[in-house]
Amino acid sequence: MKSKSLTFYTIIGIFILILMMILALKTGIYDFGKSSAYEVFWRYISGDASLSLSEKYVIWEVRASRIVMAILIGSMLAVSGTILQGMFKNPLATGDLIGLTSGATLLAAIAIVLGHTFEDYLPEWIRFSLVSVSAFVGALLAMILVYRISTSAGKTNIVMMLLSGVAITAIGFAITGMLIYISKDEQLRDLTFWNLGSLAAATWTKNTILFGVLLISYFILLPKGKALNAMMLGEKDAQHLGINVESLKKQIVILTALMVGTCVAFSGTIGFVGLIVPYILRLLFRSDYHFILPLSAICGSILLLFADTLSRTIVAPSELPIGILTAVMGGPVFIAILLKFKNNLR
Repeated sequence: MKSKSLTFYTIIGIFILILMMILALKTGIYDFGKSSAYEVFWRYISGDASLSLSEKYVIWEVRASRIVMAILIGSMLAVSGTILQGMFKNPLATGDLIGLTSGATLLAAIAIVLGHTFEDYLPEWIRFSLVSVSAFVGALLAMILVYRISTSAGKTNIVMMLLSGVAITAIGFAITGMLIYISKDEQLRDLTFWNLGSLAAATWTKNTILFGVLLISYFILLPKGKALNAMMLGEKDAQHLGINVESLKKQIVILTALMVGTCVAFSGTIGFVGLIVPYILRLLFRSDYHFILPLSAICGSILLLFADTLSRTIVAPSELPIGILTAVMGGPVFIAILLKFKNNLR
């Protein structure tokens, strides 16, 4: 029965996502003349040689690649937030609130501003993707630090977790501010991109990397719904049920850092996706990660694609940074969660 229900909701989610993709493909300031964006897209994938270079570039390299990047990044941010909440057993445990995003942004900023001073000493494959590698390392270090500070004797102190996340975020902002102060004009533009978040730099090469990270992470993490349900009972009870808790934690720490770090490397800071999606799903399915985890992968894509489409239309022909929109949407959700905690304490 549960598998049938999950399939039903998955089909509905995919249907909504396809509708959002169709809407996003049409959205933009470029005028295709008498043809619609859909006709141009169909002619492109059919190999129509009569299309102009500008039409090919806009429909495929700009719009289609951006839609795919929104789907991939939105999905990974939502899943990372959902699975962190399952591990910490708290709905406030998301990548941006516990310092993962800040750690990734900090090391990416260091690579942008200071990378030229030491990149000659690095292997070529690291030099080519220095910002991406730095973002992953930053997210991983932040995750390990938060986990070490907030966990004692196998138990995680939620207050310590949030406070350590606040501290890491504050340190990250302080050092990033110093880097902004000493940066050059071009570096300053790149740093502004990281801090506000945008999908404007989407390319098919980046999408290929994101898709590879998604496949590896989801292959390991998505089947963990039942294990996370068991962990909600307590780590000792989960161990009695045959779950290797420590191994599960290590997998979550490494893979969430990989997902968040890669997303930050390509899109900058996009917050609250990992908070909004599991919160909404939890209202529907409570804390059943058998449903929440796979559905968050689809709903995260819908949310970020919607936000990106809105960011390209709300102040057209300019573009509103997507990180601002997700923060506006996520702020009320964060307050709602805090009020719920307040009511539960009475």
